[in-house]
Amino acid sequence: MSLTEQRPSAVSAALAEDRLGVPSVVFFVISAAAPLMVVAGSVPTAYAVTGVLGVPFAFLLLGAIFALFAVGYVTMARHVVNAGAFYAYATQGLGRTAGVATAWVALLAYNALQLGLYGIIGSAAEPLLRDWFGLSPAWWVIALVAWALTGVLGLLRVDVNGKVLSVLLVSEIAVVLLFDLGDLFNAAPSGVSFTGFSPGSLFVPGVGAALATVVAGFAGFESSVVFAEESKDRNRTVPVATYLGIAIIAILYAISAWAQTVPTGPDGVVKAATDQGTGFVFAQAADHLGSTVATLGSVLFMTSSIACMIAFHNTTARYIFALGRENVLPSVFGRTSARTAAPVAGSVLQTALGLIVIVVYAVLGLDPVTKLFFTFGAFGGLGLLALLAATSIAVIAYFARDSRGETAWRTRVAPALATLALFVIIGLTLMNFDTVLGVAPDSVLRWILPSLFVVAIVFGVVWARVLQATRPEVYANIGLGAQAVGGGRK
Repeated sequence: MSLTEQRPSAVSAALAEDRLGVPSVVFFVISAAAPLMVVAGSVPTAYAVTGVLGVPFAFLLLGAIFALFAVGYVTMARHVVNAGAFYAYATQGLGRTAGVATAWVALLAYNALQLGLYGIIGSAAEPLLRDWFGLSPAWWVIALVAWALTGVLGLLRVDVNGKVLSVLLVSEIAVVLLFDLGDLFNAAPSGVSFTGFSPGSLFVPGVGAALATVVAGFAGFESSVVFAEESKDRNRTVPVATYLGIAIIAILYAISAWAQTVPTGPDGVVKAATDQGTGFVFAQAADHLGSTVATLGSVLFMTSSIACMIAFHNTTARYIFALGRENVLPSVFGRTSARTAAPVAGSVLQTALGLIVIVVYAVLGLDPVTKLFFTFGAFGGLGLLALLAATSIAVIAYFARDSRGETAWRTRVAPALATLALFVIIGLTLMNFDTVLGVAPDSVLRWILPSLFVVAIVFGVVWARVLQATRPEVYANIGLGAQAVGGGRK
């Protein structure tokens, strides 16, 4: 059977066009970053686990680095349009084999980020169910409800998902800002301190662990390019949504992380966060704003988890679609619904993996927060850093062959600076990965998890070589995106 015969029809091999404007893409970007989940979960964890007070400065620093990365990233998006962004960019810049290796790393990282979220929804919802209805269901029961909702929404039109996320996201941000105001108007007797914004408060022992925890808060900002095929006026929508998403995430999180230190004082925030965990922010809200506002925040903490699941589910399904469309994965994954234009098989695969993870953790009795949410999140965040670094290198290589009328700042200088900064962060993260995972310094887990990405790279290289030797027509179309359906390279 020829490659043309194996491909699905054009109708079922294309994502929806012109359905997402800037607001919708920004909603996907920031929902994946999960504002309330980061503010109530990741920030207190960063204080408690690392003891580093410079978390607010870390958000601003990483925001600047990711904005620098975005210069080359969105420039590349004008010339390479593909739902498998990292995969496509690595292919165009570094070659097909490197592209396939990058694809496997992306799938591993995004699946980890998405699947890990099933571990937090139980702790977010269980207190509410207990207080309101006197129910205390097992975490996995709650996770299965969220799993079913995410799976159904993943099969609907992408703009429907965008509308759901918009409602949840606006509510989240409003409550986060309200919590911040409550903190700022209830300063400790020692007064308001800006210690958290000092570089010296970040660059202390444990800086790598703090940066690794903060990185996960930005996960999803790069997804603007993933939705390029479905965006209106993508040459404007993608860059605006990317920069806007990074700015909102960095500024909102920095202010919120700093606000949490105001009522306790810098000297007291680590102990408070350690003692109260994810309840730290809501305890502060109850003290300053009343129990009703705190309860509302708890509700939105739960919906924040679900919104994040929806965003990552859609992003990961589109990576799978991109690989299926080019027959790097079985062609069934390259088909979309004729009615909704959603990547059906990729979405169903995500749903199946979610069910497997929930069942395995429930049967083995593993702690869903520490062993699923935090471990998978830290692992996925490390993979994201590796993808960003590889993409920056690919941008430089791509435009080195032909600048395509773009400036040196966009094609060489900014990507080179971003690459250097990202490698420094990766190094610091690996040095403190035991702290991030909450394991002993000599634990083999701190090396096993990063090694999985090496395994993914090796597997990707081998698979690319197999395709080159056995299915050269498929290998020739790697990285072409929608063009692969139409016939490949001339």
